[in-house]
Amino acid sequence: MAHQFWQRPRTADPDGIGNGTHKVSFSDSSKSSKRDSSRHSRNGSRPSSPLVLSPRLLSPRQEQDRPRSQQMWSENRAWQRVNRQSEALWQESPTALSPTALQPRPFLIYHDSFLNLLGPAPTLSCLISDPRAPYFHEAGVFHPPTNTLFVTSNQIPDASPDAVTTHNKTIVITKVEFFSPSDFTRDKVRCPERNYMANGGTNYRDGLILCAQGSLREPSGLIYMEAKRPHKTTTLLNNYHGRPFNSPNDVVVHSDGSVWFTDPIYGHEQGFRPKPQLPQHVYRFDPGTGDIRVVADGFGRPNGIAFAPNEDTLYITDTDHIHGDGSRSHTRAATIYAFSVFWTGDQPFLTNRRVFAYADTGAPDGIKCDVHGNVYAGCGDGINVWNAGGMLVGKILIDGGCANFCFGRSGEMWCFGEHKLWRVKLGDGTRGALLGI
Repeated sequence: MAHQFWQRPRTADPDGIGNGTHKVSFSDSSKSSKRDSSRHSRNGSRPSSPLVLSPRLLSPRQEQDRPRSQQMWSENRAWQRVNRQSEALWQESPTALSPTALQPRPFLIYHDSFLNLLGPAPTLSCLISDPRAPYFHEAGVFHPPTNTLFVTSNQIPDASPDAVTTHNKTIVITKVEFFSPSDFTRDKVRCPERNYMANGGTNYRDGLILCAQGSLREPSGLIYMEAKRPHKTTTLLNNYHGRPFNSPNDVVVHSDGSVWFTDPIYGHEQGFRPKPQLPQHVYRFDPGTGDIRVVADGFGRPNGIAFAPNEDTLYITDTDHIHGDGSRSHTRAATIYAFSVFWTGDQPFLTNRRVFAYADTGAPDGIKCDVHGNVYAGCGDGINVWNAGGMLVGKILIDGGCANFCFGRSGEMWCFGEHKLWRVKLGDGTRGALLGI
């Protein structure tokens, strides 16, 4: 049994109990009694009764410290009551987990604020399991008008002649059209254009923007895809003042219409992009004026990107922990950075770069915020959730981890586990900041 420590106030200790600060260990009393009994039986002596200090035996200095000591004990008892109430609440729900439980369940609670996000009856269910290929990997764009979810796959072997320039790989875009949470159809998006090796995506106008990683022949950049058939695509951007991008990874749209995206070198490391000609930047693109700017640099592998609900903070994940060749290192970044958005000259700048959080399992890939300002990231053990202050408040454990995810309607989330599509139902008030639905 783990020991809990209460720190006693420092006293002059005129009674000789001990000098300085004392730590009182609370352990299993039954075990302690057995140890004491056996020890005294060996010594042939009778166990002594515990020392009790009555108020009249305390020194003046100790009398002064009594209110503070009583306050600390009162706070400790209140904390224990909160813990017991929290555990009792979650013992009623088979899908959730008390922090002190021995066996992991889908929902881990690190702070009571996570309870409000989960709602009274959170669930985690697998909607689709397809062992043929990792069809559920990135993007994750829910289109409310058509009630359709768009997901990009991980790289799939492709022996066709057209796949030579993509190192004999292809990426498939899947769309899942929902009629109810459990009634849906699944289909592949058959774009009339060539394979763009699409990765991250976001909602944009009446359709969606996808990050086109490109190939050895085709440039990388941003493409707009219509949400309805035949899913016509239009190239929005494919160079930085004549220099090719590396392999854009994730994208988010600001309320002013500007498009912000990350550009790591994963495509080159995985063999389907030429040698990089640009650093691994984060960019801001204004479709109205055509202006393209570098807004951040200095990353190992910039990846996920998301704005806080009020757009005064930008979150960017750095997945330098894992490189495109598959190598991993625990000494490299698996970090979420936060930036303050500062406007000057009618243009935004990113200032006050700071570490927001470090993922304890894997690396934080896709990232989103809810309407309350909490930050969600897909990590090696599922979805990790931090509050706006960077405190880890909870986790949604998903077998095999989760690279990316997106919010749906009224507390609904879809999480992508390569061969599996997961549905999470949280509280109705837990909604994604991107759509607010």
